[in-house]
Amino acid sequence: MIEEVVASAPPPSKRHAARGLGVSSAPKRLAEITGDVEERLPLSLGEFSRVLGGGVVPGSVVLIGGDPGIGKSTLLLQVALTMAARYPVLYVSGEESERQIKMRALRLLRSQDGRSVSNGAIPKDLFLVTETNLSAIMEHVTQVNPSLLIVDSVQTTYMPELESSAGSVTQVRESASRLRELAKSSGISIFLIGHVTKEGAIAGPRILEHIVDTVLYLEGDRFHTYRVLRCVKNRFGATSEVGVFEMRERGLIEVTNPSEAFLAERMVSAPGSSIAVTMEGTRPLLVEIQGLTSPTSFGNPRRTPNGIDFNRLLLTVAVLTRRVGLRLGDQDIFVNVVGGLTISEPAADLAVAAAITSSARNLPVRADTALIGEVGLSGELRQVSQMPARLQEAAKLGFKDAIVPRRLRKGEPWPSEINVIEVRSLREALKQTLLKDEAE
Repeated sequence: MIEEVVASAPPPSKRHAARGLGVSSAPKRLAEITGDVEERLPLSLGEFSRVLGGGVVPGSVVLIGGDPGIGKSTLLLQVALTMAARYPVLYVSGEESERQIKMRALRLLRSQDGRSVSNGAIPKDLFLVTETNLSAIMEHVTQVNPSLLIVDSVQTTYMPELESSAGSVTQVRESASRLRELAKSSGISIFLIGHVTKEGAIAGPRILEHIVDTVLYLEGDRFHTYRVLRCVKNRFGATSEVGVFEMRERGLIEVTNPSEAFLAERMVSAPGSSIAVTMEGTRPLLVEIQGLTSPTSFGNPRRTPNGIDFNRLLLTVAVLTRRVGLRLGDQDIFVNVVGGLTISEPAADLAVAAAITSSARNLPVRADTALIGEVGLSGELRQVSQMPARLQEAAKLGFKDAIVPRRLRKGEPWPSEINVIEVRSLREALKQTLLKDEAE
């Protein structure tokens, strides 16, 4: 329950003037409005630019959320350092001191051999202020007139005319609305860092995600070096786009070929390992699925997934038991997606089933084979979306064969660089997958 103090509203003219909006408005014909594509502000981080849709749109508001310590402030400070070489940038921090941010900036600017840099390496048009009062932030924006404004974080800003504390529903809603109106009226691009709840959602009212133009989540396991920047809303580009970064001492380094990075430490021909091709936005990724079965020591066997949905694991185990004849009722089953990724689509069902069967029968999966397909309750394999793109990615990484569901209707031809094996059932797929013909 949040207490809100009801106060008398100022006259409409004063309220609109305070928020920087025009007092009067008039309808216009849509054909008369100039709708040319605006030139985006380029970013040196190619992965970040691709997630945004090709660069930063002037006048847009981007919200970035993520767990504490995942690298949100580091990522945006890298963006500020690179963009300040061409445009004035104002970095507003409400959580760290100026000295802390300066130390991080010098660390990010270190050379490849680890040598420290001087103050001359910091761009002259990068301005820093530690402030939480939104009215004072607006005055700093008027003084600096930046092309990019970064607010870290929106939960720490407050409007003095509201009596509620910073971070409350009222303060977050009104602060975000005022920053949005600033962006639309002045053309300043604004990046907001948002806190998340323990469930992983953006903290504060849900209207915060409706106010902004783009919502990004920086995900990843703190014990892994890889970070995934996932887009869930974008008014200027494709949604569900992802960018992959690697956390190093000099900040977040973009991974241009994440499939190769995720498969770098793979043990070839090891039982319980298979390769799945999953789609992250418009990008196909090859990931290793590991399965392990072990005799249970308790009455009820355990089912432990890491990186896949628990219910999908139960479904796959049930199909293997009933349709394939694999005895798993007395086995603990563990499934892991290597690299800290989370796969939510059913296209990895076949790879999960092959990894579990490989471990249970101690038979390795063919090392040069990629597995793509959704498993149905009758043991059949079903088609998944964007199959040609998945096959091309597998062929690019050197895979010779791909086991996919059989097409019932003709469509786009398969790529010629890879041998496509079409199967109808899970039992038939396991025969083609395991090195020894003992899948029966």
